[in-house]
Amino acid sequence: MYQVDLNSDLGEAYGLYTMGMDKEIIALISSANIGCGWHGGDPVVMDETVKECKGRSVAVGAHPGFPDLMGFGRRNMAVTPAEAKAYAKYQLGALWAFAKSHGVPVQHFKPHGALYNMAATDAKLAAALAQAVHEFDREIIFLGLANSCMITAALECGLAVASEVFADRAYNADGTLVARSQPGAVIHDTELCISRVIRMVKENKVQAITGEDVSLKPDSICVHGDNAKAVEFIKAIREAFSTHGIAVKNLKAM
Repeated sequence: MYQVDLNSDLGEAYGLYTMGMDKEIIALISSANIGCGWHGGDPVVMDETVKECKGRSVAVGAHPGFPDLMGFGRRNMAVTPAEAKAYAKYQLGALWAFAKSHGVPVQHFKPHGALYNMAATDAKLAAALAQAVHEFDREIIFLGLANSCMITAALECGLAVASEVFADRAYNADGTLVARSQPGAVIHDTELCISRVIRMVKENKVQAITGEDVSLKPDSICVHGDNAKAVEFIKAIREAFSTHGIAVKNLKAM
């Protein structure tokens, strides 16, 4: 029997700005990455999202990003490792307050957007984030891009790690994600996404945008919940998993 975690980036609404289909998505996933207020998510949204996750027995994770509300955390920033470390702790603490008040643990830590992509290839930045998690709570799982600097840094720090892959994103030959600014970066064909995910879980391989096979071993699959077809997409993935003998479990359960 194969098993894998299904995660989604949630709790990213802010004030009057609505983002995603959180309640519907939470009913279908096993782990939620909750925005911590800097790229998206405000205190009320964070509190409500943690409460909803608890009610659905969905594991809660921190999803910190750069202080970039206008750019939704997707713009690169020039920060020192010390600054990145402090940013991570600050946002972890914010989510932890709501998790603690609802009596649930923070299962994992997953950087958002540009912070995630930069840490995937920048060893010093990745190490700073891993150190922040380790100093805050070494029981928290570090969720990062498979085969990236984040996985290496977290292991070297003594943290439990989980390798993440993406259902709807194209890969470069080096295992990094194709930049969203490039054609074909986001895959919109549901059947293609599903076939790629099943191959990743069962064969530990995915085809790069340039045709080569990339080796990876997924612990968690990210499914984006910020589009109108997200619910149908995740339902289709779960149905395909059932057919192929793939169980969905959160990271701690695995």
